[in-house]
Amino acid sequence: MFFLPYPRLRPCGLILLLAFTAGAAAQTSAPPTQLAPVTTSATRTAAAPHTLGSAVDVFTAADLARRQLSTLAGALGGATGAPSAASGAAGAVTSLFLRGANSNQALFLVDGLRLNDPNTDYAVFLGGACVSACDSLEVAHGPQSTLYGGEAVGGVVSLRAQRGTGAPSGRLAFEAGSFGTVQGAVSAQGVRGPGAWNFSAQGGRTRNERDNNAFTSQNGTLRLDRRLNERAEVGATVRWFHGVYGDPGDRYTNDPDNETREANLLVTAFATLNLAPGWAAHAILGGQDRRFVAESPRAGRETAVTVVKNRRAVLDAQSTFTGFDRHRLTGGVTTEANHTRNTGFGAIDEKQGLVAVFLQDEFSPREDVFVTAGLRNDDFDTFGRATTGRGTLAWLVARRAVKLRATYGTAFRSPSFLDLYGRSAFYTGNPGLDPERARGLDAGADWYLPGGRGTVSVTGFETRFTNLIASTPNFRSVENIQRARTRGVEVAVRIAVGATEVRSSYTYLEADNLSAGTRLLRRPRHRAGVDLTHDFNRTIMAGLGWAQVAQREDVNARTFRVVDGEDYAVVRVFGTWQLRDRLAVKARIENLLDERYEDVNGYPALGVGAFAGLEWRF
Repeated sequence: MFFLPYPRLRPCGLILLLAFTAGAAAQTSAPPTQLAPVTTSATRTAAAPHTLGSAVDVFTAADLARRQLSTLAGALGGATGAPSAASGAAGAVTSLFLRGANSNQALFLVDGLRLNDPNTDYAVFLGGACVSACDSLEVAHGPQSTLYGGEAVGGVVSLRAQRGTGAPSGRLAFEAGSFGTVQGAVSAQGVRGPGAWNFSAQGGRTRNERDNNAFTSQNGTLRLDRRLNERAEVGATVRWFHGVYGDPGDRYTNDPDNETREANLLVTAFATLNLAPGWAAHAILGGQDRRFVAESPRAGRETAVTVVKNRRAVLDAQSTFTGFDRHRLTGGVTTEANHTRNTGFGAIDEKQGLVAVFLQDEFSPREDVFVTAGLRNDDFDTFGRATTGRGTLAWLVARRAVKLRATYGTAFRSPSFLDLYGRSAFYTGNPGLDPERARGLDAGADWYLPGGRGTVSVTGFETRFTNLIASTPNFRSVENIQRARTRGVEVAVRIAVGATEVRSSYTYLEADNLSAGTRLLRRPRHRAGVDLTHDFNRTIMAGLGWAQVAQREDVNARTFRVVDGEDYAVVRVFGTWQLRDRLAVKARIENLLDERYEDVNGYPALGVGAFAGLEWRF
């Protein structure tokens, strides 16, 4: 195994190491690099990063392309406080534990639409979907239910297709490599007159390393925009994912026949209106259609087939008013109808309606102080209401070179249809359930390096969970009977000095089930990573990525006993050679040191793999 020179990652030592790296960069007289000008996930409005009281990770399409990260799971690997667990190789279901929250307590927003809820799983999409050439990715940390409703407990992951810009352009790419991997991509974007477009499609296949473990996928993203006049703009997005995964199960099972398939379609139409000076409105009308099928042939018996269908219709509208001095008020309403059919355990065929309203005030009493306060009420026609609130503070000090910030918020997770209404020979749902609740507090500081060269961020956080839904002692139903707590420290460093860029992160996490007195599973106490890239004469770019996970607990896939998960470190290298202005060769090696490890016990990750391809821009 590959480790740092010291046996265990130690929080203080790594924080000092990252801070020393940042300090050295600050003393270098290099040209400034433009930072991301605005984010939207933390406030639902376009906000400059220096005004935010929340911790937010931002990854642009250019960031991810430079590091040759094309999968959603790979992109999220660079976010602080976002450990994930994949049940196998490429295409396997993957869970995310934002700030140690349960995997069903993270909300994915895709083009402004909720992708998941307690009945609609994100795990297949996260394990197999690509991040397209027209996408940006933001991760807002901590409870966010006041802006986005249920499941936004650990945070929100927002994947959004960007508006086309500049002269029409396009890209063709092809890659092949280890494990029988072949994949390609095409994209095109631009502006012509009042219209703009951004399109990307990817597809590929890999057989992975195990028998019956091939993964085939296709992804497509389209965004269209049209400016009607100076006060109105309309547009639409279409996003589609289809994946077929040979699912052999754990390495003790090695099923030769299992297969899972998912198709996920999301469509939106949106409009932005400038109603009057200082008054704007934005509305999204959208829908989702997901179909998941798991097939398990059985010798001498009928093939076991589980089909899950999720359909969702959403109208989300908000209005922002800046007519009051130093205030920006944003209020809105969300209505949603969803229907889930699941032929598996619980035999679900249920519908749910939701109406939610929210109000937020962004207030700046001074030019260096920024305060946000908000309230939201979600009204479900199944289990009732949930009210949440959130407040943030950001204060620029040391001549605006340092931002001190703090956040407090509450959040909830809705009971699932299985929790409420599921029925089988040995199980009966509990229609009297309340939503799971959480309240989270964090405080931190951001140091903006001279000349706009980067940022060093440190955040301490704690989240307490109550009313967690768990099985009754006889396992025949569920109740709101558990409590949990997560707390820790996040460190993030982003530096650009001349031709060199560095992104590094470290998270220290304590995650405990307070009811059982045990540590929550698959949450590493230490998680760290570094991505380093350097341009040589604008012709060759080379990069190195390193990630390490240490001190976590898991469940043995054979005995079902709790065991210590193995520590592991993974190294990747990548590079681009610009042959001509429009033609480039790309290459990468994943898991360079051939580390043998398992994110989830019994499900081996891939060994060393080499990949190379061509990219042509036109």
